[in-house]
Amino acid sequence: MSVDEKPPTVRAGLTQALRTMGYEVLPFKSTFDKVTSSVPTCVPLSVTASPGKTIGTTVDLAIALADKGYSVTPHLAARMVTSRTELKEIGARLADSPVTSIFVVGGDAQQAGPYGDALSLLRDIREGGFEFDAVGIGGYPEGHALIDDGTLSRALAEKAAYADYIVTQICFSPGAISRWADALARSGITLPVRVGVPGAVSREKLLRITADIGIGNSARFLRKQRDLLYRFFVPGGYRPDRIIDGLRRDIDAPTSPLSTFHVFTFNVVEKTEAWRQETLRRLGASGS
Repeated sequence: MSVDEKPPTVRAGLTQALRTMGYEVLPFKSTFDKVTSSVPTCVPLSVTASPGKTIGTTVDLAIALADKGYSVTPHLAARMVTSRTELKEIGARLADSPVTSIFVVGGDAQQAGPYGDALSLLRDIREGGFEFDAVGIGGYPEGHALIDDGTLSRALAEKAAYADYIVTQICFSPGAISRWADALARSGITLPVRVGVPGAVSREKLLRITADIGIGNSARFLRKQRDLLYRFFVPGGYRPDRIIDGLRRDIDAPTSPLSTFHVFTFNVVEKTEAWRQETLRRLGASGS
């Protein structure tokens, strides 16, 4: 069923998802100009912590974009924070800026200071008296390549006490995301979940990214099933709304923790925003 053929209730749900989703961007030199030239300020943004950069680079970009009127969430990767002194400096900079939210992850970089995981950083943020309107943490619908499921579940439960929402790692299977969300609700974690989906990224770039970050079974399955892979990633074959539409019932269900979507743009922001605007027009909604 195409977007144009969807029933009114489904169209309304998809429209709301398109209006509330946020974009994740990478802290490169060109990012500021790319975002400000093609993304309206009503779209929430988050800025990753890149292992090849510093936390300061992430904070610099987040503040610069926030000064332009965007709602921006910088990623604080625990293993990249070199000291408690640096954490205090980061907290002070953000307190003096329009930035009011943070996203805390362990990170993939080699540990540079006292923090080996997200939980230890979250605790020091809380104990240091830093105040944010919202704190996000990561979730893994298909598990983590380096952490067993039991440890991952316990860590999520501990981090949830310090957080306001969860963003999932990329997963191409709506069914896997839905099952994970159900298990999350049964475990007693009630935080809203923003489902991570790739933006309007080319087949080649998306395949390279999935190989580099080692996401779960759905990516491995797609690589093995070449016919399905071809249908999914041919030009025009991958669209973010395919995953979004697969989760529309969960998003609309009052008992589901799934609340909205988080788009990993990989800095392909112009095409991703064009896709969002085009889909809104096809749904009969005005842009923005």
